Amino acid sequence: MHWDGTAWSWVPGSAYVSASGSDDQTGAVVMGRRSFDMADDPDWYVGNYEFQVPIFVLTHQPPRVTPKQDKHLTFTFVTDGVESAIAAANVAAQNKIVQVLGADVIQQVLRAGLVDELHVAVMPVLLGAGLRLFDSPGLENITLDKTGVYEIGAMTEIRFRISR
Repeated sequence: MHWDGTAWSWVPGSAYVSASGSDDQTGAVVMGRRSFDMADDPDWYVGNYEFQVPIFVLTHQPPRVTPKQDKHLTFTFVTDGVESAIAAANVAAQNKIVQVLGADVIQQVLRAGLVDELHVAVMPVLLGAGLRLFDSPGLENITLDKTGVYEIGAMTEIRFRISR
């Protein structure tokens, strides 16, 4: 698992999270439907989104109209669970990082035990709304062991090893 301030990532054989240097190493993205719906126009992703890679959207109901896609950025709407989304994204990523976005999806991945290391990027911005990242049943038995703290401009990245 890999966290870059906006996303978690899965690396085959190991899991970790990081805020720096992951753009060119990203092979796929898994996000929740709420994260996907944040774009006013779903066609905006092609050519504009920071990761021009296959995107797997975890959802109960795919949209009626498939968003614009190209040879780099494709959409797959996954309705059969986070494990399936991660497995499909892992294949598409071809041994690169899989970024995972959205607090609910991140919680699901943590509960499923699909992460070994976590890098949390903190920015000095108070949003005032949204889901709490670690406020979810099933996460209370996860222990975070701090492995490093890094400052990059206004952002602070805290790295943890996950143990259960």
